[in-house]
Amino acid sequence: MATGNAFNRRLFLRGAGGLAAASALAACGGNTGREDSSSGSGKTISQWYHQYGEAGTQQAAQKYADAYKDAKINMQWVPGDYDNKISSGLLASDGPDVFEWHFNYQLAKSNQVVPLDDILGDAKSDYSEADLFSNSLDGKVYGIRMIDDPQLIFYRKSMLDKAGVAPPTTIDELIAATKALTTKDVKGLFIGNDGGVAWAANHVVPAAGHQYLTSDRKVDFNNDAVASAMLKVRELMATKGLLLGAPTEWWDPSAFNQGLCAITRQGLWAMPAVQKALGDDFGVIPTPSFGATGKPAIYLGGWSTFVSAKAKDVDAAKAFVKWLWIDNTEYQEDWALNYGFHIPPRKSLAAKAAKLQSGPAAETLKLTEQYGWVDDPAFTQTMRTTFTDAVTNIVQKNKDPKSELAGAASKVDAELKSLFG
Repeated sequence: MATGNAFNRRLFLRGAGGLAAASALAACGGNTGREDSSSGSGKTISQWYHQYGEAGTQQAAQKYADAYKDAKINMQWVPGDYDNKISSGLLASDGPDVFEWHFNYQLAKSNQVVPLDDILGDAKSDYSEADLFSNSLDGKVYGIRMIDDPQLIFYRKSMLDKAGVAPPTTIDELIAATKALTTKDVKGLFIGNDGGVAWAANHVVPAAGHQYLTSDRKVDFNNDAVASAMLKVRELMATKGLLLGAPTEWWDPSAFNQGLCAITRQGLWAMPAVQKALGDDFGVIPTPSFGATGKPAIYLGGWSTFVSAKAKDVDAAKAFVKWLWIDNTEYQEDWALNYGFHIPPRKSLAAKAAKLQSGPAAETLKLTEQYGWVDDPAFTQTMRTTFTDAVTNIVQKNKDPKSELAGAASKVDAELKSLFG
């Protein structure tokens, strides 16, 4: 499985968002729990989750919290702009002790989270190299992966069959399919209400056969292959076959289930809802390859748990993380498989997950193993924003791709030098 960088499923932005005002933090609702000590040990741990969309997730998280006997866990379910709220919370005196997020270089550099190698122990070998890489920096592991979320392409079998279209394997085939599948009632493709900018910024570089950064932290998106790939995205946007203005965003399968589009960007988490609506009338494929050097690609997103360096009791917080996300495989399996579909990060759990052993779910696992890639923590939020701005200029404003990519590469290279020398 390759490594790389991208944005995650529900959040267009990733990692370190801007700081929110104190009033925004208050909108999280609930009590942080730091002053409550109603457990046998007298210890209280505050735990934050973003607001998952799958039914039952909040109740499950509360069940796990209530089951822990060595401290009182005040579980906080945070709606809205989680990136900004967690950024603010980590700087506040009443922020979370334990929280879920996505690892990035700044979290470690600014000492906002603590290494977790000591609690990972022998279980480390049960996690994939990709999941460990996405939560590590300079040989230390800072986060424990909770779920793996592959992002790929879903297609309606009946719609493609009726139009005589095969599932696309290249960008040229995807462009042709988008045109052929578009009717007065159905659009050929849905990759986001933004028309595909985020998709292009997040998925095209690996599909063009490159990474955002190389393993030795050099820019790898400033080349002819990526420039040509962005021109293909512009061509895709010009087909008039993209669904825009859908009632929900791409990560919610409603538009696909309602027949508003024939092909959609989607994640494994939505598969139970799609199966309920469509039965076996859908299939899955990777993001198609771009150009002669390209290859199919699947971004492996997900969520990880961290311990704040400002935790009231760091050791107690680490003990809770170990209990829930390392030792308690029953709850890990429940969290991954009973509220939407996710791949359990533990290899031993994924291997025996019956719900993922047949049909499109099994195909997703196979494709992810072949074509999956994960975030590189060294590719910071600032770098992502720089790259996304360049992509926006190319695909929406018709700017020269080579010039835009070169400009972005220069800025990213400067930040890399400032961070790593």
